Amino acid sequence: MMEPRSNKARAPRIAMVAGEASGDMLGAHLIEAVQAVLPQATFQGIGGARMQGVGFDAWYPSEALAVRGYVEVLRRLPAILKIRRELRRRLLADPPDLFIGVDAPDFNLSLEEQLRGRGIRTVQHVSPSLWAWRGERIHQMKRACDKVLVLFDFEEPIYREAGIAASFVGHPLADLLPEVPDRGAAREQFKLSDSLKVIALLPGSRESELRALADLFVQTAILIARAQPQAHFLVPLVSRHTREMFEEALYRQGGQDLPMTLLFGHAHLAMTAADGVLVASGTATLEAALLKRPMVVTYRMPGLSWRIGRPKVKVPWAALPNILAREFLVPEIFQDDARPEILAQALLNLLADKDVRSRQECAFAEIHARLRQDATRRIGEALLPLLRG
Repeated sequence: MMEPRSNKARAPRIAMVAGEASGDMLGAHLIEAVQAVLPQATFQGIGGARMQGVGFDAWYPSEALAVRGYVEVLRRLPAILKIRRELRRRLLADPPDLFIGVDAPDFNLSLEEQLRGRGIRTVQHVSPSLWAWRGERIHQMKRACDKVLVLFDFEEPIYREAGIAASFVGHPLADLLPEVPDRGAAREQFKLSDSLKVIALLPGSRESELRALADLFVQTAILIARAQPQAHFLVPLVSRHTREMFEEALYRQGGQDLPMTLLFGHAHLAMTAADGVLVASGTATLEAALLKRPMVVTYRMPGLSWRIGRPKVKVPWAALPNILAREFLVPEIFQDDARPEILAQALLNLLADKDVRSRQECAFAEIHARLRQDATRRIGEALLPLLRG
């Protein structure tokens, strides 16, 4: 059993970098896990609102790193490199007791390598998807990381075989989300009757994703509403700006009269209430799986980014539920195939096929059980030796 350090001990300083919304969530959970065993620890670096809510001192917002794809990164590269230079200089001038990179491997790994070379202990929380593509990054991780905290059980042996200390901690969402979500209660909160076919639309959290997907999701909703008069759409959006972007897409596509509820946040509640989910590929697909919601996964990115990245992929799946199930459990409809008529038909098929929905839900329950590992305790156990060492 871990015991908090004596109040007489010097408060450990932990620097962290977390990019975008999913990293902010994981970073906040990690902070709480450390606070449970070292309540006097302090945290600073790059993080978002959730991390700040649990005591994080944000020198830069996590949104500064929220970018995906080769073309998008190139556009933002000068600003991102400037942030990394300034952060490195600040950390080397006043070294923390530990540096933790939360996801964002393209930003974090080179920074971790430089800090570790100067004697600062480093941890990478969330493995890059080297089992899927760019497997050569394992060599950089060996140079960069004193320890890796992995979310998925199949990742730990990869690092152990490469001689890298790694701990499987499970996914905090698997601990936080109920094994049997209360769909009826969620519908009551939205005042939605059981007779409605409720579809949650999750077009992503980044502005770049809304630019690529908002019109597509609206067009898909229009086709579904024509075919299914009982349809009602829930659209959780993460910020005022992304909501404005989605509303603009509604007007561009003539969808302002759709039976639709736009939300600030409440993504978990919206998915819980839904009969089916159309979701942009990313962390939200795992959230939908943990909430046992049948889904169709889609994504679009600039053509050049797709052409550069696609040949590097080593596994046949892209959606996290399929990667974890090791099969095509949920439909993946990407890039040129991601057209309104194809997405609408896939969702309508899902709503009509009870057996397919049941199969997805059973597989999601198995994934949930594998990832529910008491992540708070495991993270504390993994980090405490480094902070005391």
